Amino acid sequence: MTVIQLNTNSTLNGHKLLAITPWPFPHDFLGHLHTRFPGLSVALYKAPFGEGNWNDIPEEDKKDVTLLVTGTCFPTLEQAPKLQFVQVLSAGADFVLDAPAFKNSNIPFCTANGVHGGILGYGSIGRQVARICKAIGMDVHAYTLHPRKTPESRRDETYTPPGLGDPEGIFPSKWFSGSSKKELHDFLDSGLDLLVLSAPLTKSTVGLISHQEFNILGKKKAFVSNISRGQMINTDAFVEALEGAVIRGAAIDVTDPEPLPDGHKLWTTKNLIITPHVSGATTAYAKRFLAILEDNLERFSQGRKLTNEVSRKDGY
Repeated sequence: MTVIQLNTNSTLNGHKLLAITPWPFPHDFLGHLHTRFPGLSVALYKAPFGEGNWNDIPEEDKKDVTLLVTGTCFPTLEQAPKLQFVQVLSAGADFVLDAPAFKNSNIPFCTANGVHGGILGYGSIGRQVARICKAIGMDVHAYTLHPRKTPESRRDETYTPPGLGDPEGIFPSKWFSGSSKKELHDFLDSGLDLLVLSAPLTKSTVGLISHQEFNILGKKKAFVSNISRGQMINTDAFVEALEGAVIRGAAIDVTDPEPLPDGHKLWTTKNLIITPHVSGATTAYAKRFLAILEDNLERFSQGRKLTNEVSRKDGY
């Protein structure tokens, strides 16, 4: 395994940043980076999110890269032997887990959490949902993998834009946690009128919401919203719950399969709203992402712990 040691380098002298993005970096941001980190070299390569191949990038752009901004285009360690830090464009980390440079090294990979009822997954996105729910008078219940029994443990250590989210973890009136079916069912059976799925996709969350879970939610005819990943919901069980009026309705920004093919039964399922995975695509996304990137470059230059680093143990 390749092991990376973070050291202090306040100007990032000798470092090269390659940014593979679907939008161009603003000129004022590039000027700001040059002023803040005068030793940093920057190369830009435009590619739609989810596309792009490392071999297609010009050699002069990718040569000697130490810092990488990317959507889903990842090099191997052999292709980028000097790589020390990767900042991905999305809040989700599921597509990072199989990247060879992630699996075979300790190189920090960081997500863009913070760019964007009962909330299953109380990270940056879930906390912003909680802020909105609380503002309209809802009682918020939160569900997390690990227990959050103290005020310190409920704080959000990920990047949070000022005035957004729930950085201190004060909005939920009840906290639930665990990885067992019983612990999940206790949360779902806590009188929910609305369930929002905002948890990361991992091996343990694939098919997390299925027949049993919909039957529990059916006690109060809950409404379900999925803004995480389509595979968290068993599609057949989902269709049955909607067609049988077990749950009140649903709104989903993600599907399984995705993209949803023509003629798929979800297109005609009643009481269902489908959007094409655009819930995170706000007009402010690029600006907020660049704020996260700058924060992490600052931390990297000082040898400090990075924000939103993907856990190799938990898978998100």
